[in-house]
Amino acid sequence: MANKTKHNDRPTAPATPDEIERMEEEGPTQVVDAAPGLADEIVELRKERDALQDRLLRQVAEFDNYRKRIDRERRDSSEYAAADVLQDILPILDDFERALQVDAPGSEPYRQGLEIIHRALLELLRKRGVTAIDAVGTDFDPHVHQAVSYEDAPDKRDGEVIAEFRRGFRLGDRLLRPAMVKVAKA
Repeated sequence: MANKTKHNDRPTAPATPDEIERMEEEGPTQVVDAAPGLADEIVELRKERDALQDRLLRQVAEFDNYRKRIDRERRDSSEYAAADVLQDILPILDDFERALQVDAPGSEPYRQGLEIIHRALLELLRKRGVTAIDAVGTDFDPHVHQAVSYEDAPDKRDGEVIAEFRRGFRLGDRLLRPAMVKVAKA
């Protein structure tokens, strides 16, 4: 910014901070009397400052949205990878549960070992956010249950789950595996 006035083209002394503050308080109308053309320049600089500030705020908001989107995508990607591994573990859990149902003479030491491994596996799943779906006694929900058979049951509600063949599981809100169930027909 040149320190010349358009009035007589002589250089003027730079304004002190106190003079600038006073001129801003007085507004452009008072500045016009002091230096013609300076008021228009101040108004233009203020417009430019406001535009740049608006642009900066938009860029900050855009970057914040970008950061949130990247975090969400990273979290989703991690959850999908975990879900794939956990889905591979669920059949092993089923096998442990079937093995624990067997009651053979002399198998108590093996049973105790299986129970320890079964508890450790359930604890691992719990730590990873996996929860079992409660099925028996609830109403059939096609979003979380897979009906494999129906049975006439006059003492049960129509659509009530009366037996569970395979447990279903969730990872947070995501369904890992639906529960395989038998549903009552009233």
